[in-house]
Amino acid sequence: MLSWPALPAATLKNTGTVSTEFLVRGLADYRSAGAYLQRLPYGRNIDRANARLVLSEGRGTCSTKHALLAELAYEQQLPLALTLGIYAMDERNTPGVGRVLDLYGLPFIPEAHCYLTYQGERIDITRSGVEPAEPITQFLAEETIAPEQIGDYKVQWHQRFLREWVVRAAGVGRRSFEEIWAIREACIAALNQNV
Repeated sequence: MLSWPALPAATLKNTGTVSTEFLVRGLADYRSAGAYLQRLPYGRNIDRANARLVLSEGRGTCSTKHALLAELAYEQQLPLALTLGIYAMDERNTPGVGRVLDLYGLPFIPEAHCYLTYQGERIDITRSGVEPAEPITQFLAEETIAPEQIGDYKVQWHQRFLREWVVRAAGVGRRSFEEIWAIREACIAALNQNV
């Protein structure tokens, strides 16, 4: 996966409210907007479905930061897509979750992740500097979504995937979907403690 330097360096035009928010911060091109969002700390926003809160709250997640960049790309008429993927989250690619996974005897757990797709390449501005994380190279499922789908839709899509995975996966040890979801939440809590 690539990071913000792979974004187009297109000059920002004042074409909408999202564009204006970046321009008033002195960000003159799309790549600079991506670099700016990359530097903001990781953290859930008050409303996980409102990407525009990233700028006012000074933090965001993979969903909100990339959805905001997708909104900016739309206003700028740039051909980038917001992508929702499911990957096998483990200690190697997501440092901090290994302790929880070990506790439950799981080698990994499927996790939802948002990023951008541009010219056939995946671009993720939120994993830059995550050390010593291995890059996510394989996704179990992917789908292009609209920025407004980062809330309920993303959660439902992820839960539907996990329900199917629990039924067909070896190694989950007869755990229910509810148990797997609780383990996943414990992994996310462990990540938040590492931030």
